[in-house]
Amino acid sequence: MEEYGAAEAESKENIWCRETVPKVFKIVCCTLPLSNTDLVLLLLVSPSVHRTLLSCQPLWEFLNLRELKNAGNRLIAALSLPRYSHVKQINLEFARDVEDTHLILIKDKCFSSLQSLESLNLNACQKISDTGIEAITSCCPQLKSFSIYWNIRVSDLGLQYIVKNCKHIVDLNISGCKNISDQGVQVIADNYPELESLNLTRCVKLTDESLMSLLPKCLSLRSLNLYALSSFTGAAYRNLGLLSRLKFLDLCGAQNLSDEGLSCISKCKNLESLNLTWCTRVTDEGVISIAKGCTYLQFLSLFGIVGVTDKSLEELSKSCSNKITTLDVYGCIGIKNRSREYLLQLFPYLKCFKVHS
Repeated sequence: MEEYGAAEAESKENIWCRETVPKVFKIVCCTLPLSNTDLVLLLLVSPSVHRTLLSCQPLWEFLNLRELKNAGNRLIAALSLPRYSHVKQINLEFARDVEDTHLILIKDKCFSSLQSLESLNLNACQKISDTGIEAITSCCPQLKSFSIYWNIRVSDLGLQYIVKNCKHIVDLNISGCKNISDQGVQVIADNYPELESLNLTRCVKLTDESLMSLLPKCLSLRSLNLYALSSFTGAAYRNLGLLSRLKFLDLCGAQNLSDEGLSCISKCKNLESLNLTWCTRVTDEGVISIAKGCTYLQFLSLFGIVGVTDKSLEELSKSCSNKITTLDVYGCIGIKNRSREYLLQLFPYLKCFKVHS
């Protein structure tokens, strides 16, 4: 009996290791954002886990090499494996040692593995130039999201390669790409009428011409980031009112934005997040226009604007009191009553706010 009991216990343990443990690993892996290194280590746990994880195709549709060293060689090695033959997302954000030569080699050796790729994040991969952009995008006809934040080697030519090779882009982040000019934005406007999200933060070469060409053509935009672009004149903001689907707008540092510009922006009826930090020409008139037009507003920053007073808050409370959850009035010395109690009385759903100067 003892031997039978021991055998039964061992059998249950084998079933546990062979069936239950792999299922648990599968659930965990599909839930957590694991890096490529983590996944490789999990494959080594046991043959049963190895087989189970390899059979889970969605697990291998995301290749995460974020912040890893030697990422260029790791990327090539991963894409050479059958399990990554249908990868849909690649994250190389802040990854080290990724160069044009790696992307060219991928084009030559792993072209077919990227035919289903939909999202590519090359943020802060500063050794990549237009040459690398041409190579990698030529492999990705289904690409929808492309991000290459903080790269001074990429120019308008790189954007030309993107629009030539990737016809379905709806999310484009070229934040901090300081060599992008009006010509590059014109290329975006002419080729991506269905664009939904665009980040132009600190693209310092841009002038009014960029917005003049972009806004009338990209009417599907839901998110537009113009952070730290102080070179635009007041006239550049007038067409923002054309973006009826816009939900997110960042105008931090727009020194020439006036109340007239905000009056145009107030036509964006679906706006939920608006950053007006350091928009120093704005007064109550402009904020009241926003309050009356943008009644779905949840996030609003008036940081550093001395021209707004209590009138702005009162008007906002009439139309947005049940929506606004984040409000920044730090440095707004024209607003006399900025106490926590008073703001919560006006906006009962506030979760985050800055009030003291």
